[in-house]
Amino acid sequence: MAGRRRGSRSAVAALCLLLVSLVGCGGRPATDGARAEVQRLLDARAAAVLGHDEPAYRATGTPAGFDHVKAVPFSAWSYRVTAVHPSGDTASADAELRYSVRGYDRAPVTAARVLGLALDAGGRWRVTSDRPAKKAGQQLWDQGAVSVVRGAHSLVLGTGQSGERLRSFAELADRAVPAVSQAWGADWSGHVVVLVPKSLEGMAGLLASPASSYRGIAAVTTGETGGPARAPADRIIVNPDAYGVLGSLGRQVVLTHETTHVATRAHTDAATPLWLSEGYADWVGYRGSGRSASMVAPELAGAVADGRVPAALPADKDFGFTGDSTRLAQAYEGGWLACRLIADRWGEVRLGEFYRAVGAHRARAGAVEDAMKKVLGTTSEKFTAQWRDALRAQFG
Repeated sequence: MAGRRRGSRSAVAALCLLLVSLVGCGGRPATDGARAEVQRLLDARAAAVLGHDEPAYRATGTPAGFDHVKAVPFSAWSYRVTAVHPSGDTASADAELRYSVRGYDRAPVTAARVLGLALDAGGRWRVTSDRPAKKAGQQLWDQGAVSVVRGAHSLVLGTGQSGERLRSFAELADRAVPAVSQAWGADWSGHVVVLVPKSLEGMAGLLASPASSYRGIAAVTTGETGGPARAPADRIIVNPDAYGVLGSLGRQVVLTHETTHVATRAHTDAATPLWLSEGYADWVGYRGSGRSASMVAPELAGAVADGRVPAALPADKDFGFTGDSTRLAQAYEGGWLACRLIADRWGEVRLGEFYRAVGAHRARAGAVEDAMKKVLGTTSEKFTAQWRDALRAQFG
């Protein structure tokens, strides 16, 4: 029995030695030490970004990327390491990047990143790369050096664009912001950030989507792509390829439309149908333009003239970017006409109240119906009939 006990103690001792070699002293995984070291490294790299200190940035690893971000007015930039995956003298680190643009972001924007690491001659980790995590969108500086143009109500960030072109976007945005405030009210930030990548492919990279999803779409707001309703910041992302073929009115309407999405974001959620959110943004975009209904809604006008009057307000699925372009156009036009109907019949103030009431419902079921009853004193069925009558009157 004694011999068996000695053998058992020897086996336990050997197992303990093996565990110590795997997890380190005190029973903590060896990777915890690496994670803490990497966190300190990235803290120093973040401080260098905020301090515009290129030598300090170089001391943390590759200098690539410093020139890309140095013009952007960050008020915050930090990393939170969530995991380290060592492999000999190299490793990768999963991290959450949190940053804010001074004067524009009320809370940090977050982005999932993967950093490449390597041990230097002194056995210290250094950064070799910093890229978006799988399925995460790029940041604008991932695509090149960022140029910055400030407007009275806007900040325009671009890559591969001339200063003159970026200034033109600032001028459009500076006209859009007061136009939106006049229609919607002052309960929003009153400024916008516009991102202008070099190409459609650059836009797609920022949105982590195939380029085909946005071909022909002049701009989107990040809130339209599925972000949380109360996100700390929205960005208007431009497709320079599609934007370049628009006339002066079209360019202004698009920027005003997207700025409306920024303004209404806190009141737009799962309860808000796309005919309302997109229709309202178009209504604000065309408000005061002097354009007739046939000019604003040519596809819908043609359908109604042919006797094809829609039976119902546009469904969310009708707004899919990758679907039938004619159906997409008719969906936007139908939503615009519905919002114009409310503004004309009940007043512009009541239209804004209706929008807010729908968003306050929080759930889609019953949201429009309740707002129709409480704000407009009607029913969805009666409103749809009135909308169809308006289509016939305008285009029949």
